[in-house]
Amino acid sequence: MRKVYYNGKFVDETEANVSIYDSALMFGDMIFEMTRSFNKKQFRLKEHLQRLYASAKYLRMNLESVMTMDEMEKAVYETIKVNEPFFNDDDEHRIMIDVTRGLLSIYQEVVGTHKGLNIIIADFPLRWTVRGMGELFDKGINAVIPSQRAIPASLLDPKVKNRSRIHYLMANMQVSNYEGDNNWALLLDTDNFIAEGTGDNFFIVKDDVLYTPEPRNILRGISREYVFEIAKELGVQYCECNLDVYDVANADEAFMTGTPFCVLPVTSLDRQKIGTGEVGPMVKRLIKKWSDNVGLDFVAQIKDWNKKFDSGEITVSPYSFKN
Repeated sequence: MRKVYYNGKFVDETEANVSIYDSALMFGDMIFEMTRSFNKKQFRLKEHLQRLYASAKYLRMNLESVMTMDEMEKAVYETIKVNEPFFNDDDEHRIMIDVTRGLLSIYQEVVGTHKGLNIIIADFPLRWTVRGMGELFDKGINAVIPSQRAIPASLLDPKVKNRSRIHYLMANMQVSNYEGDNNWALLLDTDNFIAEGTGDNFFIVKDDVLYTPEPRNILRGISREYVFEIAKELGVQYCECNLDVYDVANADEAFMTGTPFCVLPVTSLDRQKIGTGEVGPMVKRLIKKWSDNVGLDFVAQIKDWNKKFDSGEITVSPYSFKN
């Protein structure tokens, strides 16, 4: 059975639980990061940890006094080593780090369990997250703008990667009722500008220039930042700015970025074609450059997983809801 790092010890995955009196369950008071590997090597782990510790500082969790960033990095690699025997040869490691504030103060003296921060590191196959996405790299996804808005930084700063994400869930529920397949939410902020997806960042391409929402009301994604690096390598201009729905409708191409799938084409908006309605040349360039840089054709890998594993392992998309 896979093992989970839990406050300095390794426990069975089924035993990695938090108290019902934990602030995480009471208030959604949890920060987290999720990483992936390429060829079993962690990608941008340091950047993910830096964001985790920045989130902890903002929320006054005092994580650094409990576990330094170097100690956290070491624990991640220990977790990977312990779990490697449970992975197939072609699996990639999907690391999930959760940090909760722990028991609410009113329960600390009456509940006989761990006090203080909970630090939990889990490791599971990346294919759980991306299975079924293979065809999306050929077809693209349909972005749908739900009535649910992104929460602006003036109310709750989205740059803190936290588990208080009921607005993401509401957006996904609304989009799940949209006709057709491969519908993903694209949220507007309260000023009617494009913000982000529910766990991914958004780009458009116009006249060979990349445009993405300014980082004010979004999570500043690690993959988003890496696209900037790739763009520089390719000599492609990019711009962080306010984008209207009008801009998306008249774009040449569009795509989402996210840790598990890296770059995913968006070929329509509310079923209206973006550009030609097909995966465009810029998206293909970015995917190829990313793959070259990490030494792995991640699109081919995901497609291979689609063929290799049947539907018995994961049966419900996180973007699908049933009554």
